[in-house]
Amino acid sequence: MKAVCPGSFDPMTMGHLDIFERAAAQFDEVIVLVTANPHKNSGLFTVAERKELIEESVAHLGNVSVDHWGGLLVDYTTAHKVTALVKGLRSSLDYEYELPMAQMNRRLSGVDTFFLLTDEKYGYISSTLCKEVARFGGDISGLLPPHVVEVVRAKYARR
Repeated sequence: MKAVCPGSFDPMTMGHLDIFERAAAQFDEVIVLVTANPHKNSGLFTVAERKELIEESVAHLGNVSVDHWGGLLVDYTTAHKVTALVKGLRSSLDYEYELPMAQMNRRLSGVDTFFLLTDEKYGYISSTLCKEVARFGGDISGLLPPHVVEVVRAKYARR
């Protein structure tokens, strides 16, 4: 079975990595899909930078690859013969947000969404919160993979 873990991952967190690793244990092939327009610079990192950071983070997982997409997710799943989507849920708020998208994706393409509950040690972590802490010089170590921490710190040091 081929699964996609879609998201903006700006930047990827330890919670994301945990979901990628757990999905890799359940599916034959996992594609981490950076869903953003590669021609539009928005966010802290470009799509290419996000891909590179994720590739380094998942290098130890032989059945995980990284790609990007700027269109409808269902078009990607159809074109790449994907049979499942995997999303991490931190709380009931994530569920409320993700449920209608999962239902629409299933209606449009027949692809089911599998929800993985976030490990409780990562439940409070979000990319947005990590960027906010880093922007003001706070300690983000342990929230992001170590190489991502360094790149985030370097980005804010240049600003």
